[in-house]
Amino acid sequence: MSAPHRGAALSTLSLAAMLGLSLLFGAAAPAIAAATKGPDTVADTAARVMDAVVNISTSQTVAPSRSVPTPELPPGSPFEEFFEEFFKRRQQQGEENGGRPRRVSSLGSGFVIDPTGFIVTNNHVIADADEIYANFADGSKLKAELVGRDTKVDLALLKVTPPEGKTLTSVKFGDSDVLRVGDWVMAIGNPFGLGGTLTVGVISARNRDINSGPYDNFLQTDAAINRGNSGGPLFDMDGNVIGINTAIISPSGGSIGIGFAVPANTAVPVIAQLKEFGETRRGWIGVRIQQVTDEIAESLSLGKTRGALVGSVTDDGPAAKGGIKAGDVIVKFDGKDVKDMRALPIIVADTPVDKQVEVVVVRRGKEETLKLAVGRLDENDKPADSEAPASPDKPAPDATTTTKLMGMEIAELTPELRTRFKLKDDAKGVVIVAVQPSTPAADRGLVAGNLILEVNQEATGTPKDVENRIATLKKDGRRSALLMIGDADGQVRFTALPVD
Repeated sequence: MSAPHRGAALSTLSLAAMLGLSLLFGAAAPAIAAATKGPDTVADTAARVMDAVVNISTSQTVAPSRSVPTPELPPGSPFEEFFEEFFKRRQQQGEENGGRPRRVSSLGSGFVIDPTGFIVTNNHVIADADEIYANFADGSKLKAELVGRDTKVDLALLKVTPPEGKTLTSVKFGDSDVLRVGDWVMAIGNPFGLGGTLTVGVISARNRDINSGPYDNFLQTDAAINRGNSGGPLFDMDGNVIGINTAIISPSGGSIGIGFAVPANTAVPVIAQLKEFGETRRGWIGVRIQQVTDEIAESLSLGKTRGALVGSVTDDGPAAKGGIKAGDVIVKFDGKDVKDMRALPIIVADTPVDKQVEVVVVRRGKEETLKLAVGRLDENDKPADSEAPASPDKPAPDATTTTKLMGMEIAELTPELRTRFKLKDDAKGVVIVAVQPSTPAADRGLVAGNLILEVNQEATGTPKDVENRIATLKKDGRRSALLMIGDADGQVRFTALPVD
């Protein structure tokens, strides 16, 4: 799936490809307008904040394009002479231009958050720029220096030096968590390089994941956002910045009423770290997590689908030192509810490094409160991974004694099977030697060579152990069994299978 537009740097995204819909109209789709009457006026609010919004112009040096080699054609081809003349002419033109690097420029938006000259924008607006300038509403232009950037949330902090005796107009961040779907907002930016432009709309949705990074929780708005608006502020009706406009979905590059903004409450700690350290310092606890499905929630007696299921724990990491184990479901972190898997990396990342926090986990159907010290994330690492990819399926050898259960054939781990599936010497569990097609086990990605390490958080060493656990679950009226699955690389994940 293609990513939404990020300013002028990205190619046009097909709305049909993004949403799986067909475009029914041959003409350009009209912009989505608010169906209800908006505020009587936003003129007073706009007048207070407009001067704090700036146009960001950048320039960079681009190396000359390399000449295209003349295609090889069979001797005597009727096109041989034509292509030789064409490419000879192209080479001469390049030599006449001196083969010199060329300068390219781009435009975006930003806003002043401190009268001393600190400006917030998107990282993609200033990425790879040699020079950055902030153009103000009064026509003045100041050179900006990059203080720091964060590629994961797509934010950058710039600094300009105001002329002596001049105080810059600035704006303040608001609380994006109090926004509701339907609240009115206004966007100010530099669409298509036109200069300061204001549009009004509503919050269309919250916590949108557009697959642009590990911390996606965008605000969605129908306020018109176009190329060049990137990095500009999204205001509430009191003039507080509640978002930074970052991306749009559009078949043509123009607004169709689907724009996305980084929430202020996500941006504020990032900006504070960039201002203090010139880099981000995110929290990390060292767990590999996966989504809690309805089946997993039922098998773990969670009551409802919630939390993040711990698949594995990094040795000597903060989570391991705090007592978190594989199979735990983290439902609360530092006083904040973990609604789903995607919420945990965002909460942990916003937690100060070295802070002592309480973590509530569900273990064997009961809540336990643990304590740990948050570590620092290596920015080259992923904050949390999903399920591990499956290994290629392999048929069971004829000599292996197997037990058929839940769409699988399982067997005790023997030296022969360890060799066949390239399992490590210290691998334990019951090996899956075959999976029947079109079964829940196949749908969950289980394949030959996987190991069943636990059934409902009880270790298994033989197929009989698995059978006994399943029989107990059926007797207790449970509909699914939670399996801890290991692979040849030692990666662990959980999956729930129906016991019928």
